[in-house]
Amino acid sequence: MLIRIPLLNPFETSFGRTSVKEAVIVRLDSGDSQAYGECTAEREPYYSYEFNSMSWKVISDLILPMLAGAEISSPLDFGTLTHRVRGHSMSKGAVEMALWDLFCRSAGMPLHRAIGGVRKRIECGISIGIQDSVDTLISTIARSLDQGYRRIKIKVKPGWDTEVLERVRTEFPDIPLQVDANAAYSLHSIRTLKDMDRFNLTMIEQPLDYDDLLEHSILQRRIRTPICLDESIKGDESVKLMHRLGSGRVVNIKAGRVGGIAGSLSVHDTAMERNIPVWIGGMLETGIGRSFNVALNTLPDVRFPGDTSPSSRYFRRDIIVEPFEMDSKGRMPVPSKNGSGIEVDERELERWTAKRKILKLS
Repeated sequence: MLIRIPLLNPFETSFGRTSVKEAVIVRLDSGDSQAYGECTAEREPYYSYEFNSMSWKVISDLILPMLAGAEISSPLDFGTLTHRVRGHSMSKGAVEMALWDLFCRSAGMPLHRAIGGVRKRIECGISIGIQDSVDTLISTIARSLDQGYRRIKIKVKPGWDTEVLERVRTEFPDIPLQVDANAAYSLHSIRTLKDMDRFNLTMIEQPLDYDDLLEHSILQRRIRTPICLDESIKGDESVKLMHRLGSGRVVNIKAGRVGGIAGSLSVHDTAMERNIPVWIGGMLETGIGRSFNVALNTLPDVRFPGDTSPSSRYFRRDIIVEPFEMDSKGRMPVPSKNGSGIEVDERELERWTAKRKILKLS
C-alpha cells in the first residue's frame, strides 16, 4: 500500500519541507497472522537515492516475488535470499521488518526480546525542524521541555546555525542539545562548524556530505564536538571504516537505511565492540515504523535518547489502534505484545491509502 497522511505541522530540514508523510506499507499474511513493515523512503530522493515510486517497484517486482516458495526459518535468512538486489536498503527493510513482526508473532514473543533488548521503557528525544523564526524555535523548545523530552535536537543549515544557537543557549544554557545538518556543509564551512564548539553540544549530526567518511575524519580532528554519522553509515563496514579513520564518535542507526532489523543489529554490535555509542533515529514514521524504532531503542549500546516521539507529535490520528505515548518524564513504554507490539487501525490505514497491490506468493 502507498499511503499519504498529513502531518500536524510541516517539518523542515536543510533539504526541504515535508507536510504529508508518504510511505509504502508492506503487509504479509500467513494463515491467520498479519504482519506489517514500513518503508522509510520519502517522496523525493533527497535524504537517500531511494524514493517511494522506486521502492514500490523494487518491493513489488523484485523483493516480494523472491519470497514465493522460499524456505525461511528465520528473518535472518532474508539477507541471503535478497543478496542479488544491490542497495535498496529501505525497500528491503520494509519487507524484512514485516518478516520480523510475523516471525515474532508466530513464536509468541515481543520483538524487543527477540533482538536482545534490555529495557522496558525508552527515553524520548525530539527533533525540531527549521522554524519560521528564532522566537518560534525558542517557544517550541520550551514547550518540548515542559512535555518532558529528555533531549532537544534542532536542524541547522548555512544561515540558520551559530546565531540561532547563541539564542538557544542564552535561553537554555544547560539542556542536552544536539544539532543535525543533514549534510548541508562542506570543509569550506570549517570555521562555522568549529565555532559550534562553544555551545557545548552533545553532538553534531552529519555535517558533511551524505556519502563521506574521509572529510568527516578531517573535520573531527579540528573540532571538539563529537560528530555523529547518519547518512554515511550504510552498514557495519561503514562503522569499521569510521572507527579506523576517526570520522566520528557516535552513530545514528536508522533501520531502513541499513536494510532492516538484522542490519541494525549488525551496526549496533560493531559499534559496541569499538565502544562507539549509538542512538536510534527517525524518519517521521507512522506507528508501524515507529514500533520497530521503539524495539531498537531497547538495545544495550543505545546511550542517547532517540528521535522516537509519541504519535501525537506527528499525526492527528495514527494508523495504529493504540498510539505511542510518552509520560511527563520523557519515557515511553515498550510494547509487551508479541511481534512489533501494535495493532493496525485498518479503517485509518484504508482512509489514507492512495493505491494498493496484492501479490499471492503461494
